[in-house]
Amino acid sequence: MTESSVETHDYDVVIIGAGGAGLRAAIESVARGAKTALVCKSLLGKAHTVMAEGGLAAAMGNVWPEDNWKVHFRDTMRGGKMLNNWRMAELHAKEAPDRVYELEEWGALFDRTKDGLILQRDFGGHRYARLAHVGDRTGLELIRTLQQRAVAMGIDVFMELKIVKLIHDDSGAVAGALGFWRNSGEFVLFRGKSFVLASGGIGKSWKYTSNSWESSGDGHALALWAGADLIDMEFVQFHPTGMVWPLSVRGLLVTEGVRGDGGILKNSDGERFMFNYIPPMFAPDTADSVEEADKWYDDKNFRRPPELLPRDEVARSINSEVKAGRGTAHGGVYLDIASRRSPEYIRRRLPSMYHQFKELADVDITTTPMEVGPTCHYAMGGVRVDPDSTRATVDGLFAAGEVAGGMHGSNRLGGNSLSDLIVFGRRAGIGASERALGMTSTPKISEALVNDAISETLLPLTRSDAENPFSVQHDLQETMQDLVGIIRTHRELEEAIEKLEVLQDRVDKVGATGGRRFNSSWHTAVDLKSMITVSKACANSAILRKESRGGHTRDDFPKADPEFGKINHVVSFKNGAMSVTPAPLPVMPAELAVLFEDAPPVSNPTPKGGDK
Repeated sequence: MTESSVETHDYDVVIIGAGGAGLRAAIESVARGAKTALVCKSLLGKAHTVMAEGGLAAAMGNVWPEDNWKVHFRDTMRGGKMLNNWRMAELHAKEAPDRVYELEEWGALFDRTKDGLILQRDFGGHRYARLAHVGDRTGLELIRTLQQRAVAMGIDVFMELKIVKLIHDDSGAVAGALGFWRNSGEFVLFRGKSFVLASGGIGKSWKYTSNSWESSGDGHALALWAGADLIDMEFVQFHPTGMVWPLSVRGLLVTEGVRGDGGILKNSDGERFMFNYIPPMFAPDTADSVEEADKWYDDKNFRRPPELLPRDEVARSINSEVKAGRGTAHGGVYLDIASRRSPEYIRRRLPSMYHQFKELADVDITTTPMEVGPTCHYAMGGVRVDPDSTRATVDGLFAAGEVAGGMHGSNRLGGNSLSDLIVFGRRAGIGASERALGMTSTPKISEALVNDAISETLLPLTRSDAENPFSVQHDLQETMQDLVGIIRTHRELEEAIEKLEVLQDRVDKVGATGGRRFNSSWHTAVDLKSMITVSKACANSAILRKESRGGHTRDDFPKADPEFGKINHVVSFKNGAMSVTPAPLPVMPAELAVLFEDAPPVSNPTPKGGDK
């Protein structure tokens, strides 16, 4: 097959992924005059962004007037245990309010305060209620709003098309992307001046995950194979509350908005156990008794309930209760909002959760507690980027959203994901379009490189009597769940690395029967290349970080180590070999560092705008 026989398109900017980050990047790129393509593995509007239900974090001060970008910045850095790229956290905190107001201008229908302002709800790790939301369907409204604007702008969209390889020109810059139509198996080549990765996460490498089927780490792997660096791959967030029962939906997300609206966690003894797990650094802002937490709900007192600690703290606490034998019959704990709020309030504020449990588990959450437990949810690690432009460490490549690393450090605060998408999606659109419009011609790529990539992708279809890719996928997910899960040890990580090497060999030899049309076994065989790559990056980074920090918990090193608090781990891939090396954290300027020196909590701020 030659390049001339492959369906080929030329664009200024090619964006891979059509979730919140990809759509926002495309809107900005087109607005600046760049010819832009939007490529998505699934259908437009089906991106995993729709599963982010709770809200967008932005310090608009609509409920708590004391809130501002500096407090949001400080919360984000503290939540990430100071391992964040400070500049990304600063830009995010400063620009998030404008991006939310922009969505409002474009038609997003946010919930309102009594005064008509955008209502903001509480979420874990945020000092103030600052999540703009649409009930518990905020991600869906975000996608609807961005998609409607993108379609109105006439952006070219290529749906159900998987990208398998980024291709360089003679200068070493990314200048092409090869993919195939999922329905026909026919190949498509995109030639361009700038490429934006906005492909989401890596969660499908774990057995229990809130992630949808698309989240196989394609963008992470594409970047690594193309010569870009990844960063912080040891940090994987296990959301505290995924559905536990029935097994068919185990891991399906239960929004943090349930706890933000008053839900409490109980063990099988009926004890509200989170009071036993309040870490010292959060105690000043957190209610330290049931009575104080109840007063917070009843009188809007500022002291926060422990259910709204950062996600890593809550997830580890639940895991500890289950391991101690105080879990539910199905291996979780109880999340109870029925005793805290009226049925009308629950159905109005949490309509998706009400229907999700009613339809899938036959549980009425207005009368009955939910069974929940930690589920693999989000990758803090991703492509190493320049904060201002989102440029990757290989020329011609940009990244935004979950596929990009640095913004969240070792642990992401709830609600920061959606605002991250629109803040850095916009910046990716700016950076990519500026590079593209500054070039006079589309770079040329080698026909031989294209043909090699095509041949490599077709290999599983040429193997007879090869191993079933679904069996390999099952074993990979079991390995990551059991050995690179929420609690890790050196011995388990060593075992994981050994097993992943064996699995790599199996991935390289999987086969798929039949042709290329609608062939799910072939699709899985191709996805496995990404999944094994990101799994190895995660395990090899985790074994080097001999401490517990954020989303990385080592049972053999239970405390944070100040020396590890000074470095990120950088993953590179050269000459077919993966390496992980430490890199010093960027130095925070003095005017920002001072925010962490003396920041006592405000004892009793006054909310405005009605219902918190």
